[in-house]
Amino acid sequence: MSYEYGWKPYVSVAERRRKAERELAKLRKKGYNAAPVVLQGRKLATTFWGKAWGDNLESYSDFANRLPRGRTYVRNGSVVDLQVDGGEVRAMVMGSELYEVTVNVSPLPKARWNSICKDCSGSIDSLVDLLQGRLAKAVMERVCQQKTGLFPAPAEIKLSCSCPDWASMCKHVAAVLYGIGARLDAQPALVFKLRAVDEGELIASAAKGRTLGTTVPVSAKVLEGDDLSALFGLEMVSTAKPEPKTKASAKNPKSAPAKRKKPADKPLAARTPAKKSRTKPLTLTDPVKTRSSKARPT
Repeated sequence: MSYEYGWKPYVSVAERRRKAERELAKLRKKGYNAAPVVLQGRKLATTFWGKAWGDNLESYSDFANRLPRGRTYVRNGSVVDLQVDGGEVRAMVMGSELYEVTVNVSPLPKARWNSICKDCSGSIDSLVDLLQGRLAKAVMERVCQQKTGLFPAPAEIKLSCSCPDWASMCKHVAAVLYGIGARLDAQPALVFKLRAVDEGELIASAAKGRTLGTTVPVSAKVLEGDDLSALFGLEMVSTAKPEPKTKASAKNPKSAPAKRKKPADKPLAARTPAKKSRTKPLTLTDPVKTRSSKARPT
């Protein structure tokens, strides 16, 4: 079938959403572990790293005019798969049909990374604070600086899409770029993988910049359950405390040997000559016998 000017007919948002769901089901049926972009509400990003990614892209005029075209696509679930492998992002976006998008981010120059680590020295407490965006204002400003910060400039990003649009940034590519920001909400460490740097170096540099004795070194800090829960989205199960010992537990023969009770004195009329006991007397080395056990004949 031929289309006027090479363009395919318009597909409504509802139909595109249905097609995206069908394609996603097909991929999973084939055993492919698809990772669609699912937004929480109408916001494109909710955390520091996700918002900073989008703000950085929109701050460049090269991208600002074309990015809005992808907002509707990412909001209605058209990005059916997004995979991050180092500095390469591969995605599938549902338009008139399923298109393949590739985004390549250049590694961060070593000199720039060293400069960031130096400027942030002594300002970051832990990896948890770094990934959660609990940073001082000066650190945030340094990390987000245009062309000298952590986030890539347009010249450091290569884009491609299999759709017929001749523009380097079509709406499918724009949707993927916003999808990366949404993915950073859940996996903030990906921003460091995209730039091929180790976030641990930033923490180590911060630790070196602290004055001895003022704070505990990062290597000696213990992550509390609340920090881990917030970071990994897990519910940490608290360890149950041992129950205090009660009188009932003290009667347990395994905990302490039972004491023999002294028989009460009988009236003079009922006294009889004492008989030899057929049971062995309890000693420290003998196992404890319960009252219900029968004595073995001698």
